[in-house]
Amino acid sequence: MLHVVLVEPEIAPNVGNVARTCAATDCRLHLVGPLGFRLNDRALRRAGVDYWPAVDWRRYTNWPEFLQAMSGHRLWLFTARGGQPYHRIQYEDEDCLVFGCESRGLPESLLQEYPQCRVCIPLPSGKVRSLNLATAVGIAVFRALECLGRI
Repeated sequence: MLHVVLVEPEIAPNVGNVARTCAATDCRLHLVGPLGFRLNDRALRRAGVDYWPAVDWRRYTNWPEFLQAMSGHRLWLFTARGGQPYHRIQYEDEDCLVFGCESRGLPESLLQEYPQCRVCIPLPSGKVRSLNLATAVGIAVFRALECLGRI
């Protein structure tokens, strides 16, 4: 199983779309707070359509709580601020694909703590800073599944 980790997500529809991707790929979704919306948010339910019962998900109050629960798992921190290209990583079962909030990405302190774990999705046009959160998660998840021979 792969783990998709959203750190302090702000936009309910993005999380709903990520949840749908997790349901489709049997990835576990981890929501690390604080969240920018309520979990009973109508937009969150609407974006996840009727797939929420199929989503294996966990909720954490903060990053230290997540780290304690997931001790021993490899982390891949997706960021627009440098790192190894996502397609050069040799993903392994139980890896955590970690994404930051929509407006700021992952905290700089976290990126500095795990510099060897930084991963980027190259944007060849140079016209945008980053991709939508749900799009980035989809790219990463399907590449990792390909490496694991699951697609």
